Amino acid sequence: MRDSRETFVNHAFVIGHPIKHSRSPIIHGHWLKTLDLPGSYRAIDISPDDLPAFFAGIRQGDLALVGGNVTIPHKEAALGLVDEPDDLALEIGATNTVWMSDGRLHATNTDGEGFVGNLDAQAPGWDSQVKTAVVLGAGGAARAVVQSLRDRGIRDIRILNRTVARAHDLADRFGPATSAHDLEGMTEHLSDADFLVNTTSMGMDGADVATLPMDAMKATALVTDIVYVPLMTPILRQAADRGLRTVDGLGMLLHQAVPGFARWFGKRPVVTPELRALVVADLEAHV
Repeated sequence: MRDSRETFVNHAFVIGHPIKHSRSPIIHGHWLKTLDLPGSYRAIDISPDDLPAFFAGIRQGDLALVGGNVTIPHKEAALGLVDEPDDLALEIGATNTVWMSDGRLHATNTDGEGFVGNLDAQAPGWDSQVKTAVVLGAGGAARAVVQSLRDRGIRDIRILNRTVARAHDLADRFGPATSAHDLEGMTEHLSDADFLVNTTSMGMDGADVATLPMDAMKATALVTDIVYVPLMTPILRQAADRGLRTVDGLGMLLHQAVPGFARWFGKRPVVTPELRALVVADLEAHV
């Protein structure tokens, strides 16, 4: 339900520090145009020190904002500044989507919805074929990924991380379906896995990645990467060279944006090939 004050209608944002790299204005601007809706969506650079004042301004109505997205480095801090975080955001310990309703600032986390939405679109039925999943990394992005895998019914989720203590912290957060391991045991853990996801920054911007033991995986396994610059990351390239199915990470960005737009602007948009092509063209223009 939207706040009744006119100043809060149809103006949204994405905040981060820095924020100029964000493709979210392209996504939401496209939907505003194609759905013929009044309003705006803009990127705002907010330093960590200025975050409390920014959220206070939203509550007071002097910023004319109905809500928006929160990205690095504010996802965890923002959770402590809202009035009503939902259960998803609380379990993850971070928020990426906030909105005003009845004078109160609400929060959720749509990263997991974006992650599985991308897989549903590019590999329909994937979850019915996955019994064992391996997650590389135990940082903030891994939280939403592990939560969404667990909620889809995956009952053997192995978190591999260089610092095992962080993997244990993550496994403890999400219950008995998860277990923590170090990277040294990767070959063993991949040997019976149906699914591999990279949640780290490995391979971002095409940086070299050590060869992973893809040969140990089942021929039917699915590999995905939340990194989407480049679209065919070094990890996905290794999987494709092995003949494994792959799903790139761009769709996660696109699908996580859907529920926020619906809350702020009142209509639920659709991720289309046209939108994907628009973002891909921007990525290629800034290589």
